[in-house]
Amino acid sequence: MPRKPHVAVEPRPDGRWAVQTNGTKRADSLHDRKIDAERRGKELAKSKRTELIVKNEKGRIERKDSFGNDPFPPRG
Repeated sequence: MPRKPHVAVEPRPDGRWAVQTNGTKRADSLHDRKIDAERRGKELAKSKRTELIVKNEKGRIERKDSFGNDPFPPRG
């Protein structure tokens, strides 16, 4: 079963933060502050009913939040 594309908040080399959906070539939005990018990423992930991945300044995954239809209890 193919996975839905996730929304990521990640740093850019110029010091700004990008909100981008996996599989796209361009960022949805760019922000000067990480908190603003996280807020926009959360809105986008909720509207797309998918996962939000927030990365730290080094580009490593800091946390994940799911806004999709998660099965409970989890499979496997």
